[in-house]
Amino acid sequence: MIEPSHSMFADVSRYFDRAAAHTSFDPGLLEQVKQCNSVYQVAFPVRKDDGGIQVVQGFRVEHSHHRLPTKGGIRYSADVTLDHVMALAALMTFKCALVDVPFGGAKGGVRIDSHNTSPAFRERVTRRYTAELSRKGFIGPSVDVPAPDYGSSETEMAWIADTYQALHPNELDSYASVTGKPLALHGIPGRIEATGRGVSIGIREALADVDQVRAAGLSPGIGGKRVVVQGLGNVGYHAARCLVEEGAVIVGIAEREGAIHAPDGLDVDAVAEHRLETGSICGYPGARVLGPGEDALELDCDVLVPAALENVITQANAPRIRARVIAEAANSPVHPDGEAILLARHALVIPDLYLNAGGVTVSYFEWLKNLSHVSFDRMSRRNDESRAERTVAAVERLIGRALPLPERSAVTGGAREIELVRDALEETMATAYGQISELRRQRSLGDLRTAAFLFAIDRVARSYMAQGIFP
Repeated sequence: MIEPSHSMFADVSRYFDRAAAHTSFDPGLLEQVKQCNSVYQVAFPVRKDDGGIQVVQGFRVEHSHHRLPTKGGIRYSADVTLDHVMALAALMTFKCALVDVPFGGAKGGVRIDSHNTSPAFRERVTRRYTAELSRKGFIGPSVDVPAPDYGSSETEMAWIADTYQALHPNELDSYASVTGKPLALHGIPGRIEATGRGVSIGIREALADVDQVRAAGLSPGIGGKRVVVQGLGNVGYHAARCLVEEGAVIVGIAEREGAIHAPDGLDVDAVAEHRLETGSICGYPGARVLGPGEDALELDCDVLVPAALENVITQANAPRIRARVIAEAANSPVHPDGEAILLARHALVIPDLYLNAGGVTVSYFEWLKNLSHVSFDRMSRRNDESRAERTVAAVERLIGRALPLPERSAVTGGAREIELVRDALEETMATAYGQISELRRQRSLGDLRTAAFLFAIDRVARSYMAQGIFP
């Protein structure tokens, strides 16, 4: 297998080493935290729609076993490599540690182009890949739990769940073997939007960090901030919608077919609908299509949200990036050399390690739901409503009148599962940002990424130490 000359795992290791220099842990312990624990590479034959045979390559990497199960998505891409999967698995370890989700990091990859293959072929590939993982012990509720990633969706997760259940018919918790499933297969409300919503929360928290934002040359607060989003897939779309709800203005959107710009703002839902109808965001009424030589990443804006590919901001184009805040919704969209240029001019880079952790956070909630075999609101909602009704009735007796129906309903309605999930996600993201921001200040670190890695390394290393593996 031919690997690309550029190593994404080396980039992650570079960030790791930068943060690890601020620790006093034993070098052997740091090396254990840094390296991938288990790597599985497989090739298997799959029948194509025309009757021929295609040999498909698959990967699964479990980066850290300091917590079990390991957790991480499966990427379907013709360009996926072992190095790529190793890097994403490492990021998952530190991401989970950062938001206090008790998983080790993992990642999977299947080398097919999901955009140009039939559903029937993808199903055959997915089921065979699942069987291969099961054969070698790389999947299971207490072992390794996959989820969707680029090129895969809840559809593929449903096939994985069904295949795993068929291979393990007597396992009570079989649906906890994978997350990101459809609601009809014991998924959880809010999982599809989770990463994008988490991105929005993270940007809001960062823009409320007065010292950081002013150092970047902006006023605090998300209201009125001009945002450019690269990628209108699941993450970019939901991030953009939630940012608008927070008061931001989406002035630019880029996709594979082109990019559009509207200084007065874009209606994200209308753009998505236009793309669904026409196959392209270009031609959306009232927006200018960027011409040759123009790059959406270089548009004048306050916040740039790269939500698509890796290494889109490099040493070559970083000097032309005009955004004051770069929010890494994708994994590793900023190359280390490009980041150095951005930081030198005091741009605020919100790292992927923190910003796109919303997906694994809500996956954790789904995993817990599957293990408990009950939705989060079923045991408490009716009781909460009854208690609230009694409280409101007492208040009404005291004031001598009934509350207006809308106000009464707002007070007495019990929380639905989607509301519980969103509230828990918000608490997780806000808490994590506060921790890494405070660590950055306490240790006089120059950037949030180093603080995020340092915080995560400390948690993982102390977990190994608590197990008695290291003194």
